Amino acid sequence: MKNYFDFTGKVAVVTGASSGLGADAAKAYAECGASVALLARRKEKLAGVAEEIKALGGKVITVACDVTDEQMVKAAVDEVISSLGRIDILLNNAGVAVAGAVHQLSESDWDKVLDTNLKGMYLMCKHVVPHMMGQNYGKIVNLSSVNAIIGDKVPVLARHSYNASKAGVRGLTLGMAASYGMYGITVNCVGPGLFESEMTENTLFKNEQFMKAYNSGNPMGRPGRRGELNGTILYLSSDASSYVTGQYIVVDGGMSEV
Repeated sequence: MKNYFDFTGKVAVVTGASSGLGADAAKAYAECGASVALLARRKEKLAGVAEEIKALGGKVITVACDVTDEQMVKAAVDEVISSLGRIDILLNNAGVAVAGAVHQLSESDWDKVLDTNLKGMYLMCKHVVPHMMGQNYGKIVNLSSVNAIIGDKVPVLARHSYNASKAGVRGLTLGMAASYGMYGITVNCVGPGLFESEMTENTLFKNEQFMKAYNSGNPMGRPGRRGELNGTILYLSSDASSYVTGQYIVVDGGMSEV
């Protein structure tokens, strides 16, 4: 029986791989046999994740890359191809969030979020897609958010720049899927709800009012746990999803459906 989740011989690139959902996904790729390139602004922060992957017996490289800087992106992509020979999977995970409604946000805060979450994704794809077109194969998974389709009416939790950037990820995914399917490249996005991570543990998880409201309104009664996003990411990165492209899959315990 064919194992559709065997990534042996495949090379996966993960942005924002130093912690949280990106680090979890990188380790999941390695567990399935992929060689992994870990990208983050500060290369030294990738060392711990790289050691965990090596302990699993996986091949891994770490590359410094600020996804908002096109020259760094190009250099990072070139380094991955030079070191690992190819790129089969791109997980665009790098992202930031800044609290504030539009009347509160500074222009610099708005630009920071849009540059990282949307422009950074465009730049990574700009330099990876030609390589994938040349090999007539590629799996691109873009991390959006459930906040692409729902907002929060609690003023203190408003994150309008984040809403806009993650909705933009959906639009970018649709356009790319339509353009690159003929080259054997699938492009999909995932919309996580609230998950345990370093970023949320120090912000939303410490807001008792928010957590009580979130858990009472979520059909599963809790946020996502570490590792629970990996299955969806691996599916969209694997040959099990060979005829799936342009899709937005929400992983939020049903929160957006009630």
